[in-house]
Amino acid sequence: MADALPGELSGGEAQRVAIARAPVTGPRVIFADEPTGSLDTVSGERVLSALLSTARDTGATVVMVTHDNKVAASADREVVIRDGAVEAAPVTS
Repeated sequence: MADALPGELSGGEAQRVAIARAPVTGPRVIFADEPTGSLDTVSGERVLSALLSTARDTGATVVMVTHDNKVAASADREVVIRDGAVEAAPVTS
Protein backbone atom coordinates (compact mmCIF):
# COMPACT_ATOMS: atom_id res chain seq x y z
CA MET A 1 0.00 0.00 0.00
CA ALA A 2 2.89 2.42 0.68
CA ASP A 3 3.91 2.41 -2.98
CA ALA A 4 0.36 2.43 -4.38
CA LEU A 5 -1.05 5.39 -6.24
CA PRO A 6 -4.36 6.80 -4.91
CA GLY A 7 -6.34 5.22 -7.76
CA GLU A 8 -4.90 1.80 -6.91
CA LEU A 9 -6.22 1.74 -3.34
CA SER A 10 -9.43 0.01 -2.33
CA GLY A 11 -12.17 2.11 -0.74
CA GLY A 12 -11.21 0.89 2.72
CA GLU A 13 -7.51 1.55 2.14
CA ALA A 14 -8.20 5.06 0.86
CA GLN A 15 -10.39 5.69 3.90
CA ARG A 16 -7.67 4.58 6.31
CA VAL A 17 -5.09 6.76 4.55
CA ALA A 18 -7.41 9.79 4.72
CA ILE A 19 -7.96 9.24 8.44
CA ALA A 20 -4.22 8.86 9.04
CA ARG A 21 -3.52 12.09 7.11
CA ALA A 22 -6.21 14.16 8.82
CA PRO A 23 -4.25 15.17 11.95
CA VAL A 24 -0.89 15.69 10.20
CA THR A 25 -1.27 19.45 9.69
CA GLY A 26 -2.46 20.00 13.27
CA PRO A 27 -6.06 21.04 12.61
CA ARG A 28 -8.19 22.21 15.51
CA VAL A 29 -11.24 20.47 13.97
CA ILE A 30 -11.35 17.21 12.02
CA PHE A 31 -14.50 16.56 10.00
CA ALA A 32 -15.24 12.88 9.40
CA ASP A 33 -18.12 11.68 7.23
CA GLU A 34 -18.83 8.00 8.01
CA PRO A 35 -15.20 7.34 9.04
CA THR A 36 -15.82 3.62 9.51
CA GLY A 37 -18.44 3.22 6.79
CA SER A 38 -16.64 0.89 4.36
CA LEU A 39 -14.55 -0.97 6.92
CA ASP A 40 -15.07 -4.34 8.56
CA THR A 41 -15.89 -4.30 12.27
CA VAL A 42 -12.35 -4.82 13.58
CA SER A 43 -10.79 -2.29 11.19
CA GLY A 44 -13.56 0.18 11.98
CA GLU A 45 -12.94 -0.11 15.71
CA ARG A 46 -9.19 0.39 15.20
CA VAL A 47 -9.69 3.41 12.94
CA LEU A 48 -12.18 5.01 15.30
CA SER A 49 -9.92 4.42 18.28
CA ALA A 50 -6.92 5.90 16.44
CA LEU A 51 -8.91 8.91 15.24
CA LEU A 52 -10.30 9.71 18.67
CA SER A 53 -7.06 9.13 20.58
CA THR A 54 -5.11 11.25 18.10
CA ALA A 55 -7.68 14.03 18.47
CA ARG A 56 -7.44 13.86 22.27
CA ASP A 57 -3.63 13.88 22.15
CA THR A 58 -3.51 16.91 19.86
CA GLY A 59 -6.45 18.79 21.37
CA ALA A 60 -8.45 18.60 18.14
CA THR A 61 -12.23 18.33 17.98
CA VAL A 62 -13.76 15.62 15.79
CA VAL A 63 -17.08 16.41 14.12
CA MET A 64 -18.37 13.11 12.83
CA VAL A 65 -21.39 12.15 10.77
CA THR A 66 -22.51 8.54 11.07
CA HIS A 67 -25.50 6.26 10.82
CA ASP A 68 -23.81 3.69 13.07
CA ASN A 69 -25.15 3.91 16.63
CA LYS A 70 -22.04 2.23 18.04
CA VAL A 71 -19.79 4.82 16.42
CA ALA A 72 -22.06 7.64 17.61
CA ALA A 73 -21.92 6.25 21.15
CA SER A 74 -18.14 6.79 21.16
CA ALA A 75 -18.64 10.56 20.94
CA ASP A 76 -18.48 12.93 23.89
CA ARG A 77 -21.63 14.60 22.58
CA GLU A 78 -24.24 13.31 20.16
CA VAL A 79 -26.58 15.48 18.10
CA VAL A 80 -29.40 13.60 16.40
CA ILE A 81 -30.76 15.10 13.19
CA ARG A 82 -33.92 13.64 11.69
CA ASP A 83 -35.64 14.94 8.57
CA GLY A 84 -33.38 17.99 8.51
CA ALA A 85 -34.14 19.12 12.06
CA VAL A 86 -32.25 18.68 15.32
CA GLU A 87 -34.15 16.08 17.30
CA ALA A 88 -31.84 15.70 20.27
CA ALA A 89 -28.76 17.59 21.38
CA PRO A 90 -28.02 17.00 25.03
CA VAL A 91 -26.02 19.75 26.67
CA THR A 92 -22.89 18.59 28.42
CA SER A 93 -21.05 20.52 31.10
